[in-house]
Amino acid sequence: MIEAGKRNAVFLLHQEGMSVREIAGRLALSRNTVRVIIEQQGRMPAPCRRARVQLDPELLRELYKRCDGWIERVCELLNEEQGIPVRYSTLTRILRELAISKPSSRRCDQVPDQPGAEMQHDTTLYRIPVAGKPLRLIASLLYLRFSKRRYLKFYRVFNRFAMKCFLHEALMFWGHCARDCIIDNTNLARLRGSGSHALIVPEMEAFAKQYGFRFVCHAIGHANRKAGEERSFYTVESNFLPGRCFASLEDLNAQALQWATVRMEQRPQGKAGLIPAQAFEHESARLVRLPAHLPAPYRLHHRDTDQYGYAAFAGNFYWVPGTTREPVRLLESSDRLKIYRLRECLAQYPLPPDGLKNAKFSPEGQPQPRYQPHQRRKPTQQEEQRLRAMGDPVGRYLDFALQPKGIQRHRVVRELFALSRQMTPSLFAQTLERALHYRITTMETVRRIAHLIACHADVTLPSADVDETLQERDSYLEGRLSDPPDFSPYDQLLEQDHE
Repeated sequence: MIEAGKRNAVFLLHQEGMSVREIAGRLALSRNTVRVIIEQQGRMPAPCRRARVQLDPELLRELYKRCDGWIERVCELLNEEQGIPVRYSTLTRILRELAISKPSSRRCDQVPDQPGAEMQHDTTLYRIPVAGKPLRLIASLLYLRFSKRRYLKFYRVFNRFAMKCFLHEALMFWGHCARDCIIDNTNLARLRGSGSHALIVPEMEAFAKQYGFRFVCHAIGHANRKAGEERSFYTVESNFLPGRCFASLEDLNAQALQWATVRMEQRPQGKAGLIPAQAFEHESARLVRLPAHLPAPYRLHHRDTDQYGYAAFAGNFYWVPGTTREPVRLLESSDRLKIYRLRECLAQYPLPPDGLKNAKFSPEGQPQPRYQPHQRRKPTQQEEQRLRAMGDPVGRYLDFALQPKGIQRHRVVRELFALSRQMTPSLFAQTLERALHYRITTMETVRRIAHLIACHADVTLPSADVDETLQERDSYLEGRLSDPPDFSPYDQLLEQDHE
């Protein structure tokens, strides 16, 4: 709505002979708006508001009870059955004024949007195709309320340690943090209670104190208290995930970092067109400035060193430099693993990519260790290929035996391969064909089937190759003519026992 003073100025300039184009340029109005104001002679137009809708309170109570409190259905019935067109917003206002409907819950507190006062954190669950397979991933997002900056990362498992690592990465990337971090009533940070009565876990309270902020839980059912965070997840679903391909979890997080910290920071946000990067420059003076070398959170693990010099961690094996085989301590951070013995850091390794297991690592620049780790699993691809090459019955039995999930696949393949070395290929194929017919997977039963087939079959054992010149060998002749054994000491012992 154009104010009355500007309308009057337009009409006066027109009377003084100024053109419509010049008036529009000086007063920052469109030419059509200038023409309309001139036709109205600079006066404010009379408001044209429709007559107030009058509805029967008894009819509303009846329909409200009939529809079990669903106001949208009440609005439809008023239009369809009663012929009363009414807007949904008008109907809800009338129902509140008549005390027919009541809000389901108290509206969350409205807090003024102040620079440096607040940031918001939350997580949500997604199923994202990664390398062609859908993965169940947890998205963690940190949001600065005033400048609308975001930091996004995806995890397979999100626990208390992952939460601390994520907050450290995000805050150190920004170099600043707000004084309050609004969260829901998650058990990762909340010990007991809810909302304003929530008590924070001492471990998380001490962690937040290092960075200069505190955790604040919103009331149950008041997710709008962190509406900027909830809207950010909607932006992730509608802007980041569609139309993108991810080769791995590392590739997904690299694209998420670029999207949240580069692309979205230069894009106007909201109706005001605020640009987060520019707003952060204004807000940074009110934020808590973080030290540049704040230590990253870590977890401590105790491990033994096997006889070949390896320490096992998360399904992989790490070489421990030195010749001693004493227990070591492993310090796990978000991206690195450090090995300590008696307060001395022996080696540090970058954590392997997601999903990599049964791998061995050694320090860069040093010769590779000669031996394999003691508990490292050996693959069975070669054994399985040799088994399948024995014929179709063996291949069909392998498909059946290795089909169930959760079985010890390598053990089954190794036992079958060992069994194949103990009998002829034809007997082995007959055994597995009968085992497949009766759907047997127990190796002991398979061995009994092989024994049963061998006993009832007309099997001719091959003749042994005997060297005819065996009795002519010097060793045979020498042994044949050896002195007989002397048993006199045993006879003396028997005589002593009789005495």
